[in-house]
Amino acid sequence: MVFNVEVDAIGMNCPLPILRTKKVLATMQSGEVLKIKATDAGAAHDFPAFAKQTGNELLASTNEGEVLVFYLKRR
Repeated sequence: MVFNVEVDAIGMNCPLPILRTKKVLATMQSGEVLKIKATDAGAAHDFPAFAKQTGNELLASTNEGEVLVFYLKRR
C-alpha cells in the first residue's frame, strides 16, 4: 500500500501512539495515507476506534510479526 507519512510507535504504551498519530494527522492534507506501526496490545482496538471517532478512514490493518500496522486515510 502506498502511504505518505509513517508513524513509528513501536515500544510505546497507550496513549502515546494515539497522541503521536494525532500530531502527525494535523500536518497532513486530506486524502493522504498514514502508516502506523505499533506494538501496544491495545492498538488493535485503539486505532480502529480512533479512526471512527475522528472521521478518518481505516484502510487496512495487518500484523508484521509482533508489530501491528495500520493505514489511515486523512479525511
